[in-house]
Amino acid sequence: MQIDDTLKPAEVDLLYHAHHRWLRSWLGARVGCREQAADLAQDTFVRLLKARQISPLKEPRAYLSSIARGLMIDQYRRRALEKAYLESLASLPELEAPSAEHRLLLLDALERLDHALQGLKPRTRQAFLMAQLDGLSLPQIALRLGVSRATVERDLTKALGVCYRLRYADA
Repeated sequence: MQIDDTLKPAEVDLLYHAHHRWLRSWLGARVGCREQAADLAQDTFVRLLKARQISPLKEPRAYLSSIARGLMIDQYRRRALEKAYLESLASLPELEAPSAEHRLLLLDALERLDHALQGLKPRTRQAFLMAQLDGLSLPQIALRLGVSRATVERDLTKALGVCYRLRYADA
């Protein structure tokens, strides 16, 4: 027997009418753009429709602001990734630059990779980035992180496992 523990659409509708204006204002003060705040507010309620919630919300504004804060962070990280990617593209000769479609596919892959790496422990993520982006060897990473080489190997194995699962999840 499956228990439906999502909020009912009528409950979300009540929350929307009671708190949407407040949430949009709260977001506007943080992002500095009314349109972006409106989009984030809508995304917050869409997320709420999909959220697993067993008990009634005791502090709806705290819950809504928590969801919205996560969406703002996701948006900020996506923009930072896009900026870094576009800066790296600017350094390529024009003939080597990928097409617009390929750029979008690459940005999507980078965003999914970033999201997956955020699920790792900070040291594991840092070791992976040192190896992949900085080109450091295992002993160099171990020295910088103050851990053994075996620990770095385990960390890199975990990070590569995440990448592998991400790569073949859609296949």
